[in-house]
Amino acid sequence: MSQDIEQKQSKLPLYLSIFVVGSILLLYFFVPSVNQFLKEAWEVLSSGNEKQVSQWVAQFSWWGPLLIVLAMIAQMFLLVIPTPLLMVVSVVAYGAWKGGAIILIAIFCASSVAYAIGAYFGTPLIERLLGKKSKDKVEGFIEKYGFYAVIVTRLSPFLSNDAISFVSGILRMGYWRFIGATMIGILPLTALIAYLGEDNDRLINGLIWVSVLSLAGFVGYVWWDSKRTKRR
Repeated sequence: MSQDIEQKQSKLPLYLSIFVVGSILLLYFFVPSVNQFLKEAWEVLSSGNEKQVSQWVAQFSWWGPLLIVLAMIAQMFLLVIPTPLLMVVSVVAYGAWKGGAIILIAIFCASSVAYAIGAYFGTPLIERLLGKKSKDKVEGFIEKYGFYAVIVTRLSPFLSNDAISFVSGILRMGYWRFIGATMIGILPLTALIAYLGEDNDRLINGLIWVSVLSLAGFVGYVWWDSKRTKRR
């Protein structure tokens, strides 16, 4: 019975991925207005101009959050759209509380899709996306530190969140364990962006400090763990 439940749970990210990616592709190829809209979205989101992106997203009212979620998924393959930019845009366009909630939903969806791609398409595709060397490094990192590797990567806005999701899927880390670590790690960063999002200087300084402190804490943990291993 428990095995059946595990199998059903493990397919959830796959079904989510097929639905999201399939819907976007169908709309893109068969609905001209959607095709035009997505091209415009690409131009704006890839501009890197926070104010321009925020104003453009805000004009769509309740469709805007869906656009942010889809952009968060698309940025896994379109590296010119940085994740921190989308997080800041969400807060600037919709305010701290609503914008923060949109960030969490977007990260949940994007992480689930990336995990499913890693789990169901495996090493060959991920090596094409990340490169073999990068994939192997992330794989070793997860194999050694597991749950905590995902948390510390989510805490730091300048580490590759997509790589950790893809490789977690390849290694078949339990989906709920992976997504739990993802949400635990992203929550403090989301709260910080929601609090500082309207002041660019404070936000940049805040993101730098969070990255430095989270990495320093993890380096300290790695040092302590290696000393403990040597004693054993």
